[in-house]
Amino acid sequence: MTQTLPPPLTIRPVAQRDFDAWSVLWDGYNAFYGRHGATALPPEVTRTTWSRFFDAAEPVHALVAEASGQLVGLAHYLFHRSTIQVAPTCYMQDLFTSEAARGKGVGRALIEAVYRQAKLAGAPRVYWQTHETNAAAMLLYDKVAERSGFVVYRKML
Repeated sequence: MTQTLPPPLTIRPVAQRDFDAWSVLWDGYNAFYGRHGATALPPEVTRTTWSRFFDAAEPVHALVAEASGQLVGLAHYLFHRSTIQVAPTCYMQDLFTSEAARGKGVGRALIEAVYRQAKLAGAPRVYWQTHETNAAAMLLYDKVAERSGFVVYRKML
């Protein structure tokens, strides 16, 4: 099945004017992972995340996918040091598309744009994680990257 991109699709850095449309996608992303209602992120987290995208001293970046004047996807990524290489590593922390944009190549376009940004920054590797139940996304991820085989452990402090 051929998947076409919504015409025309533009992937670009987020802009200050995008806050309202970005917020809708951000809320959708967080709801997808169960962070809504009583478990929603505090507004301070959203405000801080947003401000980091525009602070040149921050390693956190955001891209958005725009089609027909509407934001239809987002990707947030950051660069960090590693003990196994000299160059920075790129971690794609968030990837989300609107329900209407799913299956149309928007997620793939955002991932490829993150790859380009990482390459420009001299990062030899991009990685991300997803929940084991996110089968639809993993169909795409298995086509554009390799599974590392690592299991993530965490402890909230």
